Amino acid sequence: MKNYDYLIVGAGLFGCTFAYKARQAGRRCLVIDKRPHLGGNIYCEDVEGIHVHKYGAHIFHTSNKKVWDFVNSIVEFNRYTNSPLANYKGRLFNLPFNMNTFHQMWGVTTPEMAVAKIEEQKRQAVEALGGREPSNLEEQALVLVGKDIFEILIKEYTEKQWGRKCSELPAFIIKRLPVRLIFDNNYFNDKYQGIPIGGYNRLIDGLLEGVECKTNVDFFSSEYKANWRNMADKLVYTGAIDEYFDYKLGKLDWRTVSFKTRVEDKPNYQGNAVVNYTSHEQPYTRVIEHKHFEMFGQEVYDCPKTVVSEEYSTEYKDGMEPYYPVNDSRNNALAEQYRELAMKEQNVIFGGRLAQYKYFDMAPIIEQVLGLEIG
Repeated sequence: MKNYDYLIVGAGLFGCTFAYKARQAGRRCLVIDKRPHLGGNIYCEDVEGIHVHKYGAHIFHTSNKKVWDFVNSIVEFNRYTNSPLANYKGRLFNLPFNMNTFHQMWGVTTPEMAVAKIEEQKRQAVEALGGREPSNLEEQALVLVGKDIFEILIKEYTEKQWGRKCSELPAFIIKRLPVRLIFDNNYFNDKYQGIPIGGYNRLIDGLLEGVECKTNVDFFSSEYKANWRNMADKLVYTGAIDEYFDYKLGKLDWRTVSFKTRVEDKPNYQGNAVVNYTSHEQPYTRVIEHKHFEMFGQEVYDCPKTVVSEEYSTEYKDGMEPYYPVNDSRNNALAEQYRELAMKEQNVIFGGRLAQYKYFDMAPIIEQVLGLEIG
């Protein structure tokens, strides 16, 4: 008899949630991960009593009550509300684009005044195109929100993110740019949002309770890839889909991020969890101050130090952690070919951002797993 019903490759959110559901169904699972820790990109490190999001800011948000109730059954979530700021050459703007943003930019005080300003600039952009459709991201953004918002809050930030000029990026990357004509800095429209009380590691530990796990194990450079069918009935694979197939159709492109993290000898560095830097004056795209995800009011000052991370967006190279799929025509077509190969694999489930070559927030990943039937 085989030792396991499921071998799960990758201890990120998809793999951990699958392991939880499989164990609840009485199935035997082994979870392996090549990193020295469990939790994938939501893993946190404890530094100066602060839960540091090692792989970047993760804010859980959803309108799906079933998903919200599920994660809260594992660990209670706090009331954190994502309200990032944008810093453009020392000027601060609220995000997402809302009446606070428009007041900061133009001094307007009513929705009617804001609409008039935006429509005027949009009209200028449409006239400049001379009747043709936008051919790149820059033209698309100008048509959607006008010159001021584009140049101050979108242009240079996007160029840092993608490592390319906006005029060289495809228009379809931004099909719409939400504009709120209310004074509301809540970034998400979802009904529920928050951070696990005690950090994301508590969520991971709860999902993997009673599940056998091994870290520092590379599926490809160990006996697992060749012999997994002798160990388990089925494989749950959450790594990069092109790597699974030995890149036989070619390599998919990714963007990745890196972080410079430091401890500041002060209780409050920037007064907000996330500040985006939208000009080229700073090489980083944003600065994260981790304590603000879980500490509020006097708690901020009761913790005498703070931890900040500068986030840098770079082109992916072998050996780095892949983060974001590159959604251009070449990669989309290649990914679809790999997905067709994946559908033909017997007793293999491909799940998560890397294995599907699609960007997902956390809640849709959990929703996917909860919708699976455990055989």
